[in-house]
Amino acid sequence: MLKYALLGFLNYSTYSGYDLKQLMDVSTSNFWHAKQSQIYTTLKKLEKDGIVISHIEPQESRPNRRVYEITESGKEDLRNWISQPMTTIESRKETLLLKLFFSSQLDPQSVLTELRLQQNLHQAELTRFQGVTKDVIQQFSSSEDMQKEAQFWEATRRFGELYAEMYIRWLDETIENLES
Repeated sequence: MLKYALLGFLNYSTYSGYDLKQLMDVSTSNFWHAKQSQIYTTLKKLEKDGIVISHIEPQESRPNRRVYEITESGKEDLRNWISQPMTTIESRKETLLLKLFFSSQLDPQSVLTELRLQQNLHQAELTRFQGVTKDVIQQFSSSEDMQKEAQFWEATRRFGELYAEMYIRWLDETIENLES
């Protein structure tokens, strides 16, 4: 799936691997993220497959950078992937739920400490969705060329916001149940 995230961004413009990581961090990270090393590895494979091409872009005060561009073959691959219906619900892995499932052997205070830590983390994530991520999307939506894109980006941001709210609500209920 990282392949398609990268192709999606490259469908807008040319970017370096570093640029792509920065874009993902402020946009798709609530549902799809990657490490810098994964991005570079995937870009090399995509170039080998002829889905993207790259060139060196000289810079005056910094080292030269390699920028990538999607090919027509890559655009077709992306369109085909986007147009394929999803006929199943993807399973999700939740480490916290797995730990909680087996936590009856722990001291209740230890479990509560873990849940409160997660509460703080999810609250910070919610704040990011309601702040920085929303601001980035609003900046793009002010451009006439990007309004349609921004509408879809906002839908995914809203999912992240609602998911964080749900997770916080679940944590609040679970903490309350364990305290009583």
